[in-house]
Amino acid sequence: SLCVSLDLKLGKKVNEGKTKEVYELPDIPGCVLMQSKDQITAGNAARKDRMEGKAAISNTTTSCVFQLLQEAGIKTAFVRKQSDTAFIAAHCEMIPIEWVCRRIATGSFLKRNPGVKEGYKFYPPKIEMFYKDDANNDPQWSEEQLIEAKFCFAGLTIGQTEVDIMARSTQAIFEILEKSWQPQNCTLVDLKIEFGVNILTKEIVLADVIDNDSWRLWPSGDRSQQKDKQSYRDLKEVTPEALQMVKRNFEWVAERVELLLKTKSQGRVVVLMGSPSDLSHCEKIKKACATFGIPCELRVTSAHKGPDETLRIKAEYEGDGIPTVFVAVAGRSNGLGPVMSGNTAYPVVNCPPLSADWGAQDVWSSLRLPSGLGCPTTLSPEGAAQFAAQIFGLNNHLVWAKLRSNMLNTWISLKQADKKLRECTL
Repeated sequence: SLCVSLDLKLGKKVNEGKTKEVYELPDIPGCVLMQSKDQITAGNAARKDRMEGKAAISNTTTSCVFQLLQEAGIKTAFVRKQSDTAFIAAHCEMIPIEWVCRRIATGSFLKRNPGVKEGYKFYPPKIEMFYKDDANNDPQWSEEQLIEAKFCFAGLTIGQTEVDIMARSTQAIFEILEKSWQPQNCTLVDLKIEFGVNILTKEIVLADVIDNDSWRLWPSGDRSQQKDKQSYRDLKEVTPEALQMVKRNFEWVAERVELLLKTKSQGRVVVLMGSPSDLSHCEKIKKACATFGIPCELRVTSAHKGPDETLRIKAEYEGDGIPTVFVAVAGRSNGLGPVMSGNTAYPVVNCPPLSADWGAQDVWSSLRLPSGLGCPTTLSPEGAAQFAAQIFGLNNHLVWAKLRSNMLNTWISLKQADKKLRECTL
């Protein structure tokens, strides 16, 4: 049942799991084809059924989720969707650990922790790991066990640094997906993911799949409406009617997961500069806004020399209903930010381009404001864009996801720099 577009030559089968097959792609070195099957299983395949159309549903779900994470800036193995039932991924050596992240206590956690009531909430979300070992029913592992196993994949030894990176990444990935489901009024209860080492880049990346078997999803936070694979696990007996119900749940998720890639809320940054001589400073703000996917407009207006024009421009952006953050860029005496702040209910941020000679004196015009004004000052153009992004991120999950992913990637790069430095000094 391989529906692969004709231009793709399949190499040997690298791996076969309960619900998918992995093939080498001789024409795309370093990549594999992940082919889903029309198979649903539970309890280590103790229960197993054929479900017509499941491969396509799983492939749609995984492709959307990986695209969402990739666009946010999370490193994943996903390359592109290839057909209804298959996608192309970077070839990874898989790390045999299932990482689980939980916001709400339910399922196996309750069995392993008697006395904890269902619905207990974890802040921050709780991370657990399980060693992939079918014969022993995937035992729970500690960090110490994973480090002592001294695994080596694609030449990378899994030590403390790598374990920390996977644990941090698991939390960030969970939080991004949790935020992304919120506008659909859906609670992401928990999530299971796996990592691999990319054989070309030797980097740890999110790999395998994230589909409706990977999480618990409760509409309106109500367990009785669960839409995930738990609805299959919970069946007393598997009848054709019961399987139809499960399939409808899977389709419900596949339809909605495409909405995760969009957002209803729009926003824009308007940079007002006192003079065109500040253009290069403003271009940096605009460039940084673009990395968050936030549109940014540049205008020239002086609150000292043309206050009527400044207020007219302000009215133009207040009147069309698009949420706006104003950034005031004025050197020397910054009248622009405070005048804007005193005349609009929208957020205004000062980002003065300070010069070496008078900067220490000039900055006070941005910092020391009349009462009743609330515009903060940030000296870095990138910082001004980030502040605007944090405001929009409050109700735009795509912007929030980029912010969250940036935090993770910064943390990882520091961690790796430290490891590299220690290796050199040893």
